[in-house]
Amino acid sequence: MADVAQHAGVSGQTVSRVVNNSPRVDPATRARVEQAMATLGYRPHRAARALRTGRTHTIGLVVSTLATVGNSRMLQAVADAAASRGFALTVVTLGYSDDISLAFERLVEQGVDGAIVLNEATAAARGARIPLGLRLVVVDSLPDDRFVSVQTDHAGGARSAVEHLLQLGYETVWHVAGPRGSFAAEQRENAWRETLASAGARVPQVLRGDWSAASGAAAGVQLAESGATAAFCANDQMALGVLRALAEAGRRVPDEVAVVGFDDVDDAAQYRPPLTTVRQDFDVLGERAVAMLVHAIDGGESDHDERVATTLVVRQSTRVVDYDAR
Repeated sequence: MADVAQHAGVSGQTVSRVVNNSPRVDPATRARVEQAMATLGYRPHRAARALRTGRTHTIGLVVSTLATVGNSRMLQAVADAAASRGFALTVVTLGYSDDISLAFERLVEQGVDGAIVLNEATAAARGARIPLGLRLVVVDSLPDDRFVSVQTDHAGGARSAVEHLLQLGYETVWHVAGPRGSFAAEQRENAWRETLASAGARVPQVLRGDWSAASGAAAGVQLAESGATAAFCANDQMALGVLRALAEAGRRVPDEVAVVGFDDVDDAAQYRPPLTTVRQDFDVLGERAVAMLVHAIDGGESDHDERVATTLVVRQSTRVVDYDAR
């Protein structure tokens, strides 16, 4: 930093302010310092900075698995949001039998400034011992006074999916649910059931999957055998499996069976037929989770949780029902 200061003709404090993105540097001076840094090949040394400030500018991320689309999309969103704020990311994945408390301890040993817990791992977080001083934001969780949370409006999204199908004229809607223990799956299933009950519609037996297309295909076989005419799937991957199973059973979508998913993955518009689905905004979720955590790291107080709205995206896998034509 002394070399940079000498090359740019400024004080060492000015270089420090530029490195730390302080607003107390005029644009011309900042440009001169950045040019000197580029010329000399200067890079901030994280370890040295951590010794001086007590912070590593590293965020921990705890996730049960990266095999699901939702978790991998959230990882990308969190990584992008962290990088935009100058934070590195350390990821810890859990086996289903792992103790999340051990994951917290590993992150503390690595000196993270705080941590974010994603989706299925949040159930373990609610009962875990959280190390003293570890700032924590949980994505998709019931309220807990030990941490703040941000979540998709799963119930609102599921309600919009079921109401869409009922408004098209379907007498009831079957549900391919996510795995037990998942906060998101539970919220979507409960809203499906409550929406049908409020409309006076019959509530069919729940068909349960594990988020994978293969489990959706297995549920699709049961849907085809049941004579179902409309189905709401708890994610798009399972909806993809349902579409395949229905096609193999000779049940046409949407002419004989309407299908709605949840997530709006990048390929949902390319399914055959293009999938009507509930879009959850992973980018906003990741951004809000990181913003809330950085706010806590900076000493800010947060006394409320946040909820991110969903949007129903209507495509060709649903249509107005015409029972006379059946």
